[in-house]
Amino acid sequence: MAEHDPYAIFPAVPSFEVTSTDLQDGDTVPALHWAAGGGGEDVSPQLSWSGFPEGTKSFAVTVYDPDAPTASGFWHWAVCNIPADVTELPANAGNAEHELLPPGALTIKNELRQDRYSGPNPPEGTGRHRYFIVVWALDKPLDLDPESTPAVLGFNAGFAALGRASLVVTAEYGDIPAS
Repeated sequence: MAEHDPYAIFPAVPSFEVTSTDLQDGDTVPALHWAAGGGGEDVSPQLSWSGFPEGTKSFAVTVYDPDAPTASGFWHWAVCNIPADVTELPANAGNAEHELLPPGALTIKNELRQDRYSGPNPPEGTGRHRYFIVVWALDKPLDLDPESTPAVLGFNAGFAALGRASLVVTAEYGDIPAS
């Protein structure tokens, strides 16, 4: 797989910090956060962010695999309109049944057309995949149709971005036993 940075096409904006108690930048995705079909439990990771630009009006969080065997990558999770006073999402916030997202947050359906987090499950023979977990600091909430795609969220976030933070983790077929 090519080691391109899918965010290099966006205008330069200040970076800030995103951390997780569940993941470390550059590490392999733990089993809990893998797709249920790949031996995991589809639990979105805990995320915290700080140092974002003044004037931030909302946040968006996306999880994207540019190394998926498609011409467009694979979106695992996309949520926007997280209020500016929210600087953390608990583990499993990506599961709407648990109601852990703040009021007003909008989850956009992922590639599987689920309005939730779907963990990694890279196909056999496709090598190591990178998962870009990105927190966008935005100058406004995004006015998106709930049926929009994550790519539309990313397009709009690119124009509203005041800052961007990322954490990149990896997974490869066989890292955890398939179910």
